[in-house]
Amino acid sequence: MHRPLFEPEHQVFRDSFRSFVENEILPFHARWEEEGIVPREIWNKAGENGFLCMDVEEKYGGAGISDFRYDSIVIEELANTGASGVYFSLHTDVVVPYITNYGTEEQKQRWLPRMAAGEWIGAIAMTEPGAGSDLAALRTTAVRRGNCYIVNGQKTFISNGILNDIAIVAVKTDPQAGHKGISLLVVERGTPGFERGNQFHKMGLHAQDTAELYFSDAQVPVENLLGAEGQGFKLLMKELPRERMSLSVGAIAGARAAFDLTLKYAKDRKAFGQPIGSFQHSKFLFAEMHTEITIGQTFIDQCILDLNAGTLTNDTASMAKWWTTELLKRVVDHCVQLHGGYGYIMETPIARRYLDARVATIFSGTTEIMKEIIGRGLGL
Repeated sequence: MHRPLFEPEHQVFRDSFRSFVENEILPFHARWEEEGIVPREIWNKAGENGFLCMDVEEKYGGAGISDFRYDSIVIEELANTGASGVYFSLHTDVVVPYITNYGTEEQKQRWLPRMAAGEWIGAIAMTEPGAGSDLAALRTTAVRRGNCYIVNGQKTFISNGILNDIAIVAVKTDPQAGHKGISLLVVERGTPGFERGNQFHKMGLHAQDTAELYFSDAQVPVENLLGAEGQGFKLLMKELPRERMSLSVGAIAGARAAFDLTLKYAKDRKAFGQPIGSFQHSKFLFAEMHTEITIGQTFIDQCILDLNAGTLTNDTASMAKWWTTELLKRVVDHCVQLHGGYGYIMETPIARRYLDARVATIFSGTTEIMKEIIGRGLGL
């Protein structure tokens, strides 16, 4: 599919990153899945090669290129190859923008160069055992005491939960103020009172470390506050569209990759003397998936341009997130069925893609929450 979204310089970047994935990630990814984590060295190598934090200013170690098309290429190439354990996009597209957009000059100088180099890995900690999409229900508290905030609480389902050196943590600095009492604190590795729980054993994304974070009288310096006290909810709402776009880009790319490998299988695999793809049911199913993926890609490409222009709304990002992730789930399910018994064997790539895809409609806002946002935008 020709995509006018990209310029020649983007293709050069894609070729470079694709080579990086083929040489530095794919030969080792199966082992990383067995180990349940990717090595820190791959983050260092990505940073050295300029594949992290592309839009961070050069004076802070980035490339100074504010163009989400480059970020989308990284997401797409990892999705194309099924390298689901390497969560560069969380670091680059979710965590870092909070610092570049709302951090002080001192904070930027302290954190961004290490993050751009891949020396420090980022995470964001919002979800709690009793609070997910309902941020007003957060129970992690931060009480200022002298030059520190004393943080108490627990976060769960945190991606990069084991590897992270820096986590943006949503806390209640005023527990009685609802949304207006939420603030964002940056908690660094080694902070007294900050511990990681056990890594979760998940259905899919086996090489991606997801864990709980615990805060027991954790002492976070006041200079680690992002923005002002009580601004946390507003900042989260401003940044969620980009987070949801990164997931949408990965979802549509993953759907296309699953489709492509299944189409090849359907042309090679024979039953009753003919390729299974030539049967009318299979042919119609491929036609439907191909059409939906093409429509979805066109929408996502426009959303990328809107994000670059600063005009992407939360409603539109929510549309993109729910529709592409539900499409991904539907496509991989069809693809497993088309593989027959082989689709249920873990040595077959589509089986792992099926498991990896299932969480897409859940994290970063469930499909139901996305529809709620869209419905409210309609005045309902």
